[in-house]
Amino acid sequence: MKFVFSLLFAVVTYPVGVAAEQDPCRYLVAAGSCQPLQPLLVERIQQSSLLNQVFSDSEQYQLQILYTRIEKRINPNEPPKLHYYHYRLDPARYFYPASTVKLPLAALALQWLHEQNRPELTLATTMLTDSQRSPQTTAHTDETSESGLPSIGHYIKKILLVSDNDGSNRLYELLGQQYINQQLLAKGLNNTIINHRLSVPFTDDDNRYFNPVRFIDAEGRTLLALPERQIGESYSNPDQPKLGKAYYQRGELIQQPMDFTLKNRQSLIDFDGVVKRIVMPQLFAEQQRFNISESQRQFLLEHMRKLPRQSQYPAFPEAEYPDTYVKYFLKGDAQQRLPEYIHYHNKNGQAYGHVIDGAYVEDTKHGIAFFLTAILYTNANQILNDDTYETDTIGQPFLRELGTLLYQYELSQRQQAGHH
Repeated sequence: MKFVFSLLFAVVTYPVGVAAEQDPCRYLVAAGSCQPLQPLLVERIQQSSLLNQVFSDSEQYQLQILYTRIEKRINPNEPPKLHYYHYRLDPARYFYPASTVKLPLAALALQWLHEQNRPELTLATTMLTDSQRSPQTTAHTDETSESGLPSIGHYIKKILLVSDNDGSNRLYELLGQQYINQQLLAKGLNNTIINHRLSVPFTDDDNRYFNPVRFIDAEGRTLLALPERQIGESYSNPDQPKLGKAYYQRGELIQQPMDFTLKNRQSLIDFDGVVKRIVMPQLFAEQQRFNISESQRQFLLEHMRKLPRQSQYPAFPEAEYPDTYVKYFLKGDAQQRLPEYIHYHNKNGQAYGHVIDGAYVEDTKHGIAFFLTAILYTNANQILNDDTYETDTIGQPFLRELGTLLYQYELSQRQQAGHH
């Protein structure tokens, strides 16, 4: 009976195309209203060949969008009312979340720190990662930090400023799969699984072992030491998702879809929810929020907003890291700079042809703010790991046009409201 049920369940959870829109609204918090995005955009889409191309073939591009307008509050103490516009939202549909998983990892590392409840353990406390077995590596220095030493705070800065992989992996090793996934589930992030390091050659088994970690004070005395930890079984995707039609592995072309059962997962609604939990925790019941202090939350927001050129430690040359380097929804000026009055808080991701951004955009000059989260998959030949993706020609340009269009829509609504 169980087998039959799971088959039925699979059929029910994977509606394709329009059916995927059955009722995404039931997953969304504080909804003043919730409606399809298409009618809002339909005329504007026609004016852009790129938008038109992707929207008219949205199944191939696996496009999902969630745009959230924020109703102006008369009483600032009341929680905001949100107006949702959704497109092909389907929490059950798998896509590879790439670097977007670094945002919940950063928030959970702060939560872990907060829960230690030890004043001597701070964002700046030196964190030394040791190695217990191959292919684990140590991290005892960090030349990009002011002290020359690693710390939770410095790893988070690197993650949010330029999407640093090593910083994210070190937080994964600190927390371990069990803490990460149990906490995500407890917060209602039911379609998120984090079960591996990023961009390092670890097997599924290697990813079940978590390096020993030590926190030390300025004199080198150990404040806290965690031994190597391991879990018996990985958190895996029950639907055993597969992508593409073929993939390269160690230089060899494998003629079958690539299996993502033991890869990270984060639905668009969950990712959007992580951004909202950081920006507007009051939207969520207390047990669904990250258990972090207000100063930790402000630290996250500051670095989600900060541009690479505004950072001293770590420092990033602007020629290599323009304002739009990890911010995909807006176009910069000729120098790729964003205006000073745009506060763009986000986390992006890009891998296996997927291009993703989740953002809270605030324009302090014109008094507008909105959330936007989107993913599209650009892999025309359906071969993974061949480095032939359309992320630069279609993926990022599409997100920039989409974000710019919705920003202009916000401006036009603001102007209309001003005329009444």
